[in-house]
Amino acid sequence: MSGEKEVAPRRIVVIGAGIVGVCCAAWLQRDGHAVTLLDRQGPGEGASFGNAAVYASESVLPVAMPGILRRVPGMLSDPLGPLAIRWGYLPRLAPWLLRFVAASRPDRVEAIARALAALQDGGQDDYAPLLAEAGLTDTVVRRGWAAVHLDAERLDSARSVVALQRHHGVSVEELGPEELRQMEPALSRDLKGGFYYPQVAHSLDSYGTVTGLAEHVRSRGGTVVRGEARRIVVRDGRVAAVATDDGEIACEAVVVAAGAWSKRLAGEVGRRVPLDTERGYHLTIPEPGVALSRPLYSTEFGMACTPMTAGLRLAGTVELGGLAAAPNWKRAEVLAERGRKLFPELTTEGASRWMGFRPSLPDSLPVIGPGRVPGSFLAFGHGHLGLTLGARTGRLIADLVAGRPPVVDPAPYRAERF
Repeated sequence: MSGEKEVAPRRIVVIGAGIVGVCCAAWLQRDGHAVTLLDRQGPGEGASFGNAAVYASESVLPVAMPGILRRVPGMLSDPLGPLAIRWGYLPRLAPWLLRFVAASRPDRVEAIARALAALQDGGQDDYAPLLAEAGLTDTVVRRGWAAVHLDAERLDSARSVVALQRHHGVSVEELGPEELRQMEPALSRDLKGGFYYPQVAHSLDSYGTVTGLAEHVRSRGGTVVRGEARRIVVRDGRVAAVATDDGEIACEAVVVAAGAWSKRLAGEVGRRVPLDTERGYHLTIPEPGVALSRPLYSTEFGMACTPMTAGLRLAGTVELGGLAAAPNWKRAEVLAERGRKLFPELTTEGASRWMGFRPSLPDSLPVIGPGRVPGSFLAFGHGHLGLTLGARTGRLIADLVAGRPPVVDPAPYRAERF
């Protein structure tokens, strides 16, 4: 049990088997529910396949910070910039973008940061029972990570951001270039300094974590189905089933955790949300020629560099362009060029590239809470924090299903805020 209150077992379909969905399924299963995981591609094949593999517990600030409006022209003019907008998608994106800019007001930034910090507080601990039961504890490495700067002006301006992080409980230490190179000798001698976050952890195999948790759900009697949720069936005013191409899956409750594909399903249970997508790219280099002991992040390049079992992953950048457009593979290739600026000895031969869709809401907060239809629950929109907040989200959903006092006040994350 994930709490003291006895919970009547229910048949629950979790739509989406990325990290958020599998964590929801695992926490619900701990309460004795009969869980079906339904995913259009299979466990871990969406954004969870190619994330930066960082449990980013320091990430308590929204993407939209004061001054973001001044950056919009640059987003439109530089298709390879760390944050870019596809011109052709701008008319459709405009309402989302207006909300995004509105979220950058100082009062909104403060409220959003409080809500993110509340989700982060103890969030990594919520993984402990899930990973232990699935035999995945060894996939997590706790050596912190560092945000590094090649530009002295960017380093100076970052101090105000770091001060705000500290205000919200983040442990962080400023380090000089020599201290950072002692920590990670592969770093460029052009480094100007950076910030070390000792409480951050990373995964050696984030895809293996998702698939391993899904397999554990299956081994405990859960069902994992590859198929698309065509419709949430409502009968007598309650959730009754999820319709797929192969028929209906009967249930008493449904959790919409379909990431970037959640908007339509949320609408079916009465919640209209301004969900859009961030197209993220990565390169994974099996033999990079450099060794890192922990992840590093470049704010100038919007790029995380994470040592994993499969090699060094360079991941990041944000492209706002929707679900339909073809990938711009130059955004993946430019990661190699930027990586060599950080690590002069980096080699990229044999690198594999990837593009995926992060589910993004304009205020950088996920949607976690009930739908309007009894028996419906929502868990999506985590942006860059799917891996970070997956277990906390699963535990919160289990609390809401059970009617227990929730692990964290869910009010800031409800869909009604829109």
